[in-house]
Amino acid sequence: MSPSRSLIALSSLFVAVIYGQQIGTNTPEVNPPLLWEECALPGLCQKINGSVTLDANYRWTHNVGGYTNCKNGNTWNTTFCPDPTTCAENCAVEGVNYASSGVYTSGNALTLTLSTVTNSGPRIYLLAADQRTYQTFKLNQHEFTFDVDLSQVACGMNAALYFSEMDPQGGNALTNKAGARYGTGYCDAQCPSGDNFFNGQPVSNLPFQANMANNGICCNEMDIWEANRISNAFTTHGCLQNGPYTCPGTGCTGQCDGNGCAFNAFHQGDTQFYGPGLTIDTTKKFTVVTQFITDNGGTSGPLTEIRRLYVQNGRVHQNPATKVTGMPPYSSISQQYCDAQRKVMNATNLFDETGGMKPLSTAFETGMVLVFSLWDDPYGGMTWLDGPGVGTCPGGLDTSGGPSVNVTFSNIRFGSIGSTYLF
Repeated sequence: MSPSRSLIALSSLFVAVIYGQQIGTNTPEVNPPLLWEECALPGLCQKINGSVTLDANYRWTHNVGGYTNCKNGNTWNTTFCPDPTTCAENCAVEGVNYASSGVYTSGNALTLTLSTVTNSGPRIYLLAADQRTYQTFKLNQHEFTFDVDLSQVACGMNAALYFSEMDPQGGNALTNKAGARYGTGYCDAQCPSGDNFFNGQPVSNLPFQANMANNGICCNEMDIWEANRISNAFTTHGCLQNGPYTCPGTGCTGQCDGNGCAFNAFHQGDTQFYGPGLTIDTTKKFTVVTQFITDNGGTSGPLTEIRRLYVQNGRVHQNPATKVTGMPPYSSISQQYCDAQRKVMNATNLFDETGGMKPLSTAFETGMVLVFSLWDDPYGGMTWLDGPGVGTCPGGLDTSGGPSVNVTFSNIRFGSIGSTYLF
């Protein structure tokens, strides 16, 4: 899940949130390198020279050749933006200083920093080796693995790693000169509006800005990892259409399964599996493995199951089975698990209404873009992730760790089932 629930302007330590599509000339864009590996068999992995980029919505965007913001708060500057096409021509998105934006890389490790003072943290995408397009991952009948150290990430915070069905070029349009290298083209299953250009055209979440399309931007989303040191979940979010696509701001309800079908071990009855000093001890680094299983064992077969494994201190831990009254002991996400969970929780049926596992199966076959983020929610307190019933947090944001908090993702591997962790 993206921080579009409460996307907050980056300030002080971070860069201001404003918008555009041309390329600015004030700050050179130098994308930090990040190594990752593609594996065919255990121990047989190829190193890939990737790099990362900061989302365009977290960058300074101003008039071309000048220093005036193209957008102040939620309102477009009508001098530069009398209409969407002119706006894209007049507005330039700048390169960034990644260290001051809370982004650091070293070899195969990516560290993100969250300011608990300004409640702002970065959203990052993995670029392909050409640094012009996003790296895409075809997940069906493959597994995705990473190490994570989130020992500083406390209640009310979310260290997220997920896949979005973004356009690999960042929105292929003549008006989008910045493209993927500058972090354009974000979408997710919340259908965010007002914080994105879409295919080179600005959009607005303010209906009185009649010169701008009031559109949400939807696409399939797979949340591999939404977590802090208290709780974690992996969640499917399917949509009615292949993405990315727009919906009118008042007509986005029901386009995607925004709540998703989630597996949270605490919520499923095992309160002693994940957390400080527990089976998966979150005071230390550990490995997360997610496997995407098809019905025929082939990469083109329909997706039927999403499995989770953990590795810590050389030991492999299976995801715990459900211990909820009225549910069979499922330990993975499947059609059967999602249906049983919905019935027990008496929840809405958007999972089935948006197609069940099928939308993600199709998106996984096409390819997904990898997203990293670190954010907090000082208002809702992230209780949907870590609050009563799903974790041990009382609600609210725990700032006892100081004014800044880090998470480090490292040792990213992608490959055939069983190839990325058993060595």
